Amino acid sequence: MESETQRVVSSGGVIFRVVNGQFEVALISRRRVWCLPKGLIEKGETSERTALREVREETGLEGEIVEKIGETNYNFFRGKRILKTVHFFLLKYVGGSVRDHDFEADRVKWFRTSEALRVLTYVNERKILRKADEMLKQDRSRWLS
Repeated sequence: MESETQRVVSSGGVIFRVVNGQFEVALISRRRVWCLPKGLIEKGETSERTALREVREETGLEGEIVEKIGETNYNFFRGKRILKTVHFFLLKYVGGSVRDHDFEADRVKWFRTSEALRVLTYVNERKILRKADEMLKQDRSRWLS
């Protein structure tokens, strides 16, 4: 007997700022798992809108979308097989505080990109962060001016 498969689509972001010439990104912690903020796309929402909303809810930070980084695909079991796609966007920090995060995150913290790559729990999210870091470094003069 073949088990039922459900497809779900989420969206999230890598929100960054520049401090003393260094890029920093905000990560969230849930039950000691450090990850990027993300969540399900709601009916009528675009992936961009979801990324902005989820980053705001889970980190307390407001961002503006710079561009799409890419997407991850993975599957897991929760009573049935779930195939999940997550769209990730690069967001420039424009306001807010990590103290204003919602109940979904136990903790939110800014990390230098190199440190964030070490603490991120999921391999696929480290790949997204590496790509975001490359995008930032390629356009470094834009962000440091």
